Amino acid sequence: MFWADKIAQDAQGEQIVNDSKTPSGRVHVGSLRGVIIHDVIYRALKQAQKLVKFLYGVDDYDALDTVPKYLNQEHFKPYLGYPLCNVPSPEETASDYAKYFMGEFLQVFEYLGVQPKVYYLRDLYRTGQLNPYIDTFLNNADLIRQAYEQVSKAKRPDDWYPFQVVCENCGKIATTVVSDYNGEQVFYTCKPDSTDWVEGCGYSGWVSPFDGNGKLPWKVEWVAKWDILGVTIELAGKDHSQKGGSRDVANAICRKVLKKQPPFHSPYEFILVNGTKMSSSKGVGSSARDMAGLLPAELLRFLMLRTPPKTVINFAPNYETTTRLFRDYDTLIAKYQEWQSTGEEGELPKDLMSLLYAQLDSKIEPYQPFELSTLISLLQIPGLEIEAEIQKRMSSLTDRDWAEIRKRIAVGKKWLEDYADEEEKLVIYWDEIPEGASQLSEEQKTYLNQLVVNLEKLESWEAEELQTLIFSTTKELLIKPNLAFPAIYQSFLGKERGPKAGSLLSYLDRKFVVERLKAVLDLG
Repeated sequence: MFWADKIAQDAQGEQIVNDSKTPSGRVHVGSLRGVIIHDVIYRALKQAQKLVKFLYGVDDYDALDTVPKYLNQEHFKPYLGYPLCNVPSPEETASDYAKYFMGEFLQVFEYLGVQPKVYYLRDLYRTGQLNPYIDTFLNNADLIRQAYEQVSKAKRPDDWYPFQVVCENCGKIATTVVSDYNGEQVFYTCKPDSTDWVEGCGYSGWVSPFDGNGKLPWKVEWVAKWDILGVTIELAGKDHSQKGGSRDVANAICRKVLKKQPPFHSPYEFILVNGTKMSSSKGVGSSARDMAGLLPAELLRFLMLRTPPKTVINFAPNYETTTRLFRDYDTLIAKYQEWQSTGEEGELPKDLMSLLYAQLDSKIEPYQPFELSTLISLLQIPGLEIEAEIQKRMSSLTDRDWAEIRKRIAVGKKWLEDYADEEEKLVIYWDEIPEGASQLSEEQKTYLNQLVVNLEKLESWEAEELQTLIFSTTKELLIKPNLAFPAIYQSFLGKERGPKAGSLLSYLDRKFVVERLKAVLDLG
């Protein structure tokens, strides 16, 4: 059974699925993993005919703790320590910093068919909905201090209270420390040395903690959200799910103070880019918006779902990773068509569930796939009419087939323009022999010599026939493909690797191919 369907099967009664994000900057693609995981749980519950709601929270009362490198540093540094909702927007398109960056992210939600009910923490605080929880947690500060110490070994001073005031003097929330509560007001100090990244102003005084004058620490706030919203399912990333980590602390506070069981939880792994965890504030990795601009919605969802939640996704939009994503998707489409042709009824096989949940409307519509790697190559052939070339290679294309092919043409163009390294681009040496061709071994030259002989006998100049011939020539000479193929690529591209060799030669004129290989052999 697919992991989300197992969660849905075990759920009893009405379910509230919740996820949230702090909009500290442009949201990276890694944050989409949690979004899609929770969306799929929501869909699985609906499919299982369970009563369910899907909520998404914007933690916009968190402090601005760093200025992303792509913003004006001088303009935004004075707002370090402010609640994100009190920081001005980078552009006039939004009312504030939090809504600006969350607005970008929510556009990606819409693109991916994710439709939660979105709520903002500022509203829960400012309308007084969290007031009872603020009072409860301040009155039980000793229990919260115990939870921190027992679970995460973090000892808080005896006069520490779980609340941060928005300083009445400087507007910062990150630098304030509450040390007393009389049932109506808290006493706080905006400490100059409270953090190592921004200074407090030194102001102190009594103020009401209610109606948006401050916020709960986020581990405590997490518990308040669970209770006020009735959350029953909320997963968290590996960083929050370590033993003694944020989720364990929140669970303990929920049990100690509210005397309630926390929501269902299971950890999920990071998305890494070249082995490094992505960060929205540091600008590491590709943003969710950028990836939505590159990948069709189903493929972006599939990227998050083809790997089980507890397995790391190592993603970077390079040639190998991007083309493999499309190949894996096409493989499942072919498997689905094969399963469909058997006429079997009932649930899809487990290995096809990631494909199903990748669809925006939970309906798989098969098509004739056309490899993205081939399209990327075709797009780089000067003077080639791409759709006419595809028409020559594939027969009986339906409107559905063309819709997918045109999406991929757009992906190929975007990838070449914005993501391809020079080494990944297909640069055919038309007028000169690449330098690397002069370094071929005798075994490689023997292979090219026999390949020329076989090519001159070949009747068809189609990609599949050429690919078959290229392989059969390696077997004829008992030469390893990892020696033979680089000889071809060096002769035309000047590098060791390239697109599918048969496809590459099929794009080129037969006479040009034969004459080039002979010229390489004449180098001596």
